[in-house]
Amino acid sequence: MFENLSDKLDRAFKILKGQGKITEVNVSETLKEVRKALLDADVNFKVAKSFTDEVKQKAMGQSVLTAVSPGQLLIKITHEELAKLMGGEKSDIKLSGNPTVILMSGLQGSGKTTFTGKLGHYLKTKKGKKPLLVACDIYRPAAIDQLHVLGEQIGVDVFSDRENKDAVSIAKKGIQHAKDNGNSVVIIDTAGRLAVDEEMMNEIEAVKKAVKPDEILFVVDAMTGQDAVNTAKTFNDRLDFDGVILTKLDGDTRGGAALSIRSVVNKPIKFVGTGEKMEALDVFYPERMADRILGMGDVVTLVERAQEQYDEVEAKRLQKKIAKNTFSFNDFLSQLDQIKKMGNLKDLVGMIPGVGKALKDVDINEDAFKNIEAIIHSMTPHERENPDVINGNRKQRIAKGSGTNIQEVNKLMKQFEDTRKMMKMMSNKDQMMKMMRNMPKQGGR
Repeated sequence: MFENLSDKLDRAFKILKGQGKITEVNVSETLKEVRKALLDADVNFKVAKSFTDEVKQKAMGQSVLTAVSPGQLLIKITHEELAKLMGGEKSDIKLSGNPTVILMSGLQGSGKTTFTGKLGHYLKTKKGKKPLLVACDIYRPAAIDQLHVLGEQIGVDVFSDRENKDAVSIAKKGIQHAKDNGNSVVIIDTAGRLAVDEEMMNEIEAVKKAVKPDEILFVVDAMTGQDAVNTAKTFNDRLDFDGVILTKLDGDTRGGAALSIRSVVNKPIKFVGTGEKMEALDVFYPERMADRILGMGDVVTLVERAQEQYDEVEAKRLQKKIAKNTFSFNDFLSQLDQIKKMGNLKDLVGMIPGVGKALKDVDINEDAFKNIEAIIHSMTPHERENPDVINGNRKQRIAKGSGTNIQEVNKLMKQFEDTRKMMKMMSNKDQMMKMMRNMPKQGGR
């Protein structure tokens, strides 16, 4: 996500490297490259032009402090303007009604039904709500089946009426069902089409008029770029929706939709979808996204994701095992599971300042843990709990059983041993202090 744009912006700012001061000439040259980078990322032309004009005006009006280079100053201004372009601050979902009624809209294939499930999961786990998903796609039986499967997966109720061919009637019955069963939020999944048409618009307008939703969300596939922005405008003119959901931001998207949509429809981006899993949903923070676009990482989101997976009881149990040097392969496996739950690996790496750029050409395979897991699962329960018993013969058996080779087993054993030593050292405060005191001496030799 945004990889190409980040690279091109980086190159644009290099024009100002080594320049002593900001001048109209060097700023214009840099911003010409910035504008080109934005257009290549499929940002709307008017948006790209007004954005660079605004940055130039701000840059020319500022004197450069001796502690800040012209390049750093321009990056700071660009960062502020990027965040502003995407809405400035996060926009929360409205949960006011009793029950709250949320109407989903968007084209077929935009990820609307999947997002309905993700939103249900989010409201249940993060907001403590009792959601009901309502299947109002009367044209696509697969959409009804999909919603039922997702509902079962996340433990959320689904209302459907397969015999009924009137979306308005199904939506009303769904809301009544929610009132009768104590559901606090109703999420209505409506029909999508492959393109905007009059019949589709009339139907969703009729549902809106009948149920008077507290929140209307427009779901759009970020990978469709400018088409996504144009579709959003058409929907907004008819529905006057409250917010945008960008799905498939984990794909090979150029990011133009994320940067243009707010300016064109004047509605906030509320959530972004970053993967297939039901947990792969992030609240949209314009400032954090600006950080990532400029290659500054996103430590706050990384920490938040880690905290979501953090289990205090498990942490205390591990602490004791580390102190006694009994950290096992079972513990190693449970730590891998927690990392995997945090999301897409490449996405996580991109959140670490500097690391995303350094590893931009490295293919971080989502199956990176598969061999490790296969090797550990090929061990006996006794071997997993007591790694020190694993000798040459056992390694041969483990390699054969996991479909790997002896080199990979040795490599994992070494990584595990190094991890164990590091954890042991970090749990011993005296040893850590001693090591830190010795650091200057080692550097002076």
